[in-house]
Amino acid sequence: MLDQIREQLDQLSKSERKVAQIILADPESSIHHSIAHLAKLAEVSEPTVNRFCRTMGARGYPDFKLQVAKSLAKGTPFVHRHVDQEDTTAAFSSKIFESTISSLRLTQQHIDISAVEASIDTLEQAEKIIFMGLGASASVAHDAHNKFLRFDTPVLFSDDILMQRMLAINAKAGDVLILVSHTGRTKALIEVAELAQRSGATLIGVTAAQSPLAMECQLVLSTQVPEDTDVYMPMASRIAQLVLIDVLVTGFTLKKGPALQEKLRLIKATLRDSRYEKADQPDSR
Repeated sequence: MLDQIREQLDQLSKSERKVAQIILADPESSIHHSIAHLAKLAEVSEPTVNRFCRTMGARGYPDFKLQVAKSLAKGTPFVHRHVDQEDTTAAFSSKIFESTISSLRLTQQHIDISAVEASIDTLEQAEKIIFMGLGASASVAHDAHNKFLRFDTPVLFSDDILMQRMLAINAKAGDVLILVSHTGRTKALIEVAELAQRSGATLIGVTAAQSPLAMECQLVLSTQVPEDTDVYMPMASRIAQLVLIDVLVTGFTLKKGPALQEKLRLIKATLRDSRYEKADQPDSR
């Protein structure tokens, strides 16, 4: 039920969405609310709460609460605990860790393995790989660029919208563009995707499923993290995106075989002199 609410959130009416957000913010408490109390918290009418329950496929509010309780009993990894103004350092630290771990588990549960495999195959055959992102998503794209630089496939990165447009226009069949955006609603990046589509390049979106950006991409890797980055800075969603990039890097390495793995070992060896030797651990006896 909690997954269903999250997946249908954008399709709900404005008033029903208020009810959904109250439930998703603290599902454990919501199952103990009366319909009147939930309506008051969401600032909607009781009929709106009933309508929301029926939209979710429940027979009514009691049946809806039962289904939410079953979701929690099954250990649904979606208990996003919001930070409050009065939280101590220990309290908000714990909430951030718990939310991030929960988001990673949610992403793992919903990862589209066929899309991951197709993305790895596409990258393995790519003539050139280009990573793009804007704002906070640019840091994820930059991290991916840094990791793929270790391979022999030409790789580029850009977080500049004008440069991105030029790269998209000059892309060709055989090139792969990986576009990173948590919301998938950034207009400038969607326009870049549209330009790249005309060039014949393959587009992989690390973005929200069913988003406008996802609609422009042949392959989509979604984190499924319900984080409102319109209001808050991205936290758990960014971590989940980085893990998806690590999945691609690992799959790419394995796909290339032992020869590439030996090359990576040599690269690591050449970088060894750039670091100080690791200090000996003190004797713990």
